[in-house]
Amino acid sequence: MLNFLFRGLTAEPQRGAALFDMLTAVTRRPHWYVEGTVPDTIDGRFAVLATVTALAIVRVEQDGEEGNHASVALTERFIEVMETEHREIGLGDPTLGRRVRHLVGSLSRRVDLWRSAIDGGGDWNETARESLYKEGVSVDALMHSANALADLRSRLWRTELDDLVNGRLA
Repeated sequence: MLNFLFRGLTAEPQRGAALFDMLTAVTRRPHWYVEGTVPDTIDGRFAVLATVTALAIVRVEQDGEEGNHASVALTERFIEVMETEHREIGLGDPTLGRRVRHLVGSLSRRVDLWRSAIDGGGDWNETARESLYKEGVSVDALMHSANALADLRSRLWRTELDDLVNGRLA
């Protein structure tokens, strides 16, 4: 399941920093939590971050070997940030590894969901619901989030790989 995440570790998590920082800025936009009604909690914010990161991973993979390197670097940065953030909220070594593995598994599941939706095998709105919400969501909130993700997908696919790697989005 996690093979795509570890194709060839770079040992350079900073390489994915600009792209990750850009994606983090996308997740901080209030519309996710206001119009989209994703809970403004640690879990809700993680759901948005993992969702937009998964979309970015699916996008950069489209560019062959260079895209695979970008995917690995982005994933490494994701792991590094998750570990740091969880240390800061007080998780220690005995539970930290298990928690980060769980978070990476959540990212992996979302990557699979979005690959299916983008390849035509999955329903976009249902994928948005499953990726962002743990509980029921109103039709209006789901439509807002699904449309925002479709817009992000469009922007990601219009952006050249070098621009993405450098944290620029069309």
